[in-house]
Amino acid sequence: MESIITYSRCPVCGSAQIKEAIQVKDHSVSGKQFSVWGCAECQFRFTQHVPDADSIGPYYQSEAYISHSNTQKGLVNRLYHKVRKITLANKRKLIGKITGQATGNLLDIGAGTGAFASYMAQSGWRVTGLEPDAQARKVASEAHRIQLLPIDELFGLPVQHYDAITMWHVLEHVHDLAGYMAQLKKLLKPGGCLFIAVPNYISYDAERYKDYWAAYDVPRHLYHFSPQSMKKLLERNGLKLKACKPMWFDSFYVSMLSEKYLTGNSSIIKGAWVGALSNMIALSDKERCSSLIYCITL
Repeated sequence: MESIITYSRCPVCGSAQIKEAIQVKDHSVSGKQFSVWGCAECQFRFTQHVPDADSIGPYYQSEAYISHSNTQKGLVNRLYHKVRKITLANKRKLIGKITGQATGNLLDIGAGTGAFASYMAQSGWRVTGLEPDAQARKVASEAHRIQLLPIDELFGLPVQHYDAITMWHVLEHVHDLAGYMAQLKKLLKPGGCLFIAVPNYISYDAERYKDYWAAYDVPRHLYHFSPQSMKKLLERNGLKLKACKPMWFDSFYVSMLSEKYLTGNSSIIKGAWVGALSNMIALSDKERCSSLIYCITL
């Protein structure tokens, strides 16, 4: 039987000024409707009445869930794999630029099937990769020859050890938000940088697709960030925002999936057009980009 989490206050700022913002369907696995609530104080959104950590596992059991299965079925997923080669290089360059280091100790949390962790290890970084899903760890070993550790190892890692800690579309999945933020702060070296990438629900594509926006991805996405709410989260945890970088490719992938959810058809052309339009809007205001990378220091 599922155990359900119900919030009476905002998980980020603690305000009681919370109410339902939108109802969203789980398009990937269950077909169930979930309620997404918002905080009037800090603009944070969260999935209400969500399965707890011991109950949410079945909602990840889908071959279409690309971060666990590495599937290339379907045109959208094949395009994802082609673009990933570019994004891996871009992430490495960003980490080098922000940290000022070509190599160092890197912790990748929620490493999925290990593509990024493997790429950075091959680039000379000393990489520790954590991944909660046993099947994804198996794929990482077979496909990328990298041994990922279970996520439980996070709280036993050496403190002040990592020059870079990365969470690529991971923080929105973490049940213990406060506990993770406190631990990340402990693990980061003085002068190191934490990189958190999350979807942005105030982007144009999110506003366009509303409850069909694929990046809501309920109930797997427990939280839904805006730049304002992320800044509040960092402030309350004694962390500083050094830079905020757009993830230009995400708008295309998310819009293509959203178009499929909306129409039932994989309209690549229309989805790509919406993604391009979202990016054009974000050119003048990067905080409207579909996904953002927050570069964070102590």
